[in-house]
Amino acid sequence: MYDLTIIGGGPAGLTAAIYAARGGLKTVVLESMMPGGQAANAERIDNYPGFPQGISGFELANAFYQQAMNLGAEFIFEQVTNMDLTEKIKKVHTNERTIECRAVIIAAGSQPRTIGAKGEDVFQGRGVSYCATCDGAFFKDKKVAVVGGGNPALEEAEYLSKFASEVTVINPRKQFRAAETTLEKARNNTKIKFISENVVEEIQGQDRVENLLLRHVKTNEKNNLAIDGVFVYLGTKPNTKFAAAYCQTDEKGYIITDELLRTNVEGVYAAGDIRNTPLRQVATAVGDGALAAVQVEKYLSAQS
Repeated sequence: MYDLTIIGGGPAGLTAAIYAARGGLKTVVLESMMPGGQAANAERIDNYPGFPQGISGFELANAFYQQAMNLGAEFIFEQVTNMDLTEKIKKVHTNERTIECRAVIIAAGSQPRTIGAKGEDVFQGRGVSYCATCDGAFFKDKKVAVVGGGNPALEEAEYLSKFASEVTVINPRKQFRAAETTLEKARNNTKIKFISENVVEEIQGQDRVENLLLRHVKTNEKNNLAIDGVFVYLGTKPNTKFAAAYCQTDEKGYIITDELLRTNVEGVYAAGDIRNTPLRQVATAVGDGALAAVQVEKYLSAQS
């Protein structure tokens, strides 16, 4: 029996574990892979406070993990398959066991929607990115591409134009799905170019991204685009499959919480990218994790 089960070992889950364990709660973190979530895969993080020279995602995530363990949080590296949240004592099922607890923080995060192009996985962290705020500064005076046609893609292109010498937006459709004001702003930016009705067939290079092989969706004509980096912005999908039966979600599948990160289920909280949050950064995930853990402490104290 645990006081708190945290599902997900990314920045939100690890921070929640630090706060909960330090607060005296018997805490277990369930993580299907390695601690750190997507942040652990970042080649370098330059915008997390306290590291003026930057730090690798793996180093930062490992520091979070070690701190949580030092404070007494337990870790089980198994996949959560289902939950039973109907009773006061919650049950979280993995592929190996059932864990009982008094409260749950769901911090399983989300994952970017990928292009599915050949070479995409090979060059992740070596020119393929899913976050301009995280990696844009690494492409100062370089040529980059943004894949997508919605508001986020054009906003990403606008942000990248602060660093890159040229930004090419590759839209699979003929029309953009962005708001007219966002589209107009991008069109007025002299650094931004547009290629519509094309998809990325292959991402090519030696040690880093050097070229995109594009295919026209109607004519199937193929062309090369010399590039130093590609930012994929086709949206994200939350890892909520195991929780959807209990927790209220929005139309995109993100868990809905109030300002104190409470879900519609008593004793169940959500933190980090699994919520529909306007900014997906390590810093905001850390804030969510801290708030969720403190709220769990208050909830459990009221139950005693």
